[in-house]
Amino acid sequence: MSSMVKRLAPAAFAWTACIALASCSASAPPPAQAPAQPQTTQWLGTWAASQQIPEPDNTLPASELTHATLRQIVHLSVGGKTLRIRFSNQFGHSALRIVAAAIARPVSLSTGAIDQSTDQPLTFNSRPGVTIPPGASYYSDPVAFPAAPLSNLAVTIYLRKPPQGETSHPGSRETSFLIHGNHVGAAKLPHAMRFDHWFFLSGVEVRTHGPAAAIVALGDSLTDGHATPNNSNTRWADDLARRLQADPATRNISVLNAGLGGNRLLRYGLGPDALARFDRDVLGQPGVRYLIVLEGVNDLGVAGLHRQRSAAQNAALVHNIIGAYRQIILQAHQHGIKVIGGTITPFKGSNYYHPSAATLQDRREINDWIRAPGHFDAVVHFARAVRDPKHPQRLRPMFDSGDNLHPNPAGYEAMADAIPLSLFKLSAKPSGARR
Repeated sequence: MSSMVKRLAPAAFAWTACIALASCSASAPPPAQAPAQPQTTQWLGTWAASQQIPEPDNTLPASELTHATLRQIVHLSVGGKTLRIRFSNQFGHSALRIVAAAIARPVSLSTGAIDQSTDQPLTFNSRPGVTIPPGASYYSDPVAFPAAPLSNLAVTIYLRKPPQGETSHPGSRETSFLIHGNHVGAAKLPHAMRFDHWFFLSGVEVRTHGPAAAIVALGDSLTDGHATPNNSNTRWADDLARRLQADPATRNISVLNAGLGGNRLLRYGLGPDALARFDRDVLGQPGVRYLIVLEGVNDLGVAGLHRQRSAAQNAALVHNIIGAYRQIILQAHQHGIKVIGGTITPFKGSNYYHPSAATLQDRREINDWIRAPGHFDAVVHFARAVRDPKHPQRLRPMFDSGDNLHPNPAGYEAMADAIPLSLFKLSAKPSGARR
């Protein structure tokens, strides 16, 4: 599938209860009222991007990242008054030195212009810059910044020189801007280079008060939003975030997109396989209580791409994919995370995979397992939401981007609409409780 693509325990919700005192005699003074208990505060991920080594076509030359300002725009799900930013040098072979960084509200997604009155410098351990070791991530210090739900945020950094080895999310579907020199606080970046990738940026978190939770969407390019227009934020995860914000009961639930184009369950694709990145991309997200899994189409497609497979090989593939699902469920449950399985969407006629009848049968068998009771905690029938009623192995034409594999924005919206919001409830149960 194409791509233009420390362990943190989940935050627990601590609740206190007022205990009534025994009644006193009539002559006794009234009991003093207990002091009001402070609200529970926690950090909650509001935006995230899975990281990988970018493919050669999506890599920036070291000369471009030398003495360079990089402005990247992200779309938040929930809002907050205090933010912190997570940067990543996960795949670097040398240190990533950020000399300066800032956040601001963008006023143009096409030019990267910001509202300079909202510009807030970032600090790291009270210093303006930071050196991030190879393979590590690093949080900025918290910064007061009122951010509305479903709003955009510009994150700008200045590098004197890049690390050896880039860490990136190639399929950003969002325009980023690069210009030489230190222009971190500039309102505009005239003549900036433009590209649709994120570099060294892996998360935005908000400080919340009271019950809140995050949903992680673990998937491939169908979750990453392939075939959606740039800067439109029309992936199914974006559509789900909008639905959650429209309902007062779910407005404190964020959606973190952990999709990677070309991703697989069993083997390294264009980025780390789902099991290899599970700790970082799922368990490492603050406040995560729910996980939606939509993975497997690339395992099926790649397996039959270049050669015909025997019945025994197909059976082994199905068995191994189900085994990977079981591992995801097991590990998530150990951290009190509810796991929702998404059925693999149709891809008969795929212009890239050209699936055989045996491959299509494998998809049916896997979807039957996903839907069977006793496996996932709940199921979202994505396949039914976008399939052609007359040809169930194909995407419905009105939802097809044109490659018989990826939905278009209308298809992604249908997928989001297939997710019952009743699956997501905020309660006093600690998200880190083990089952």
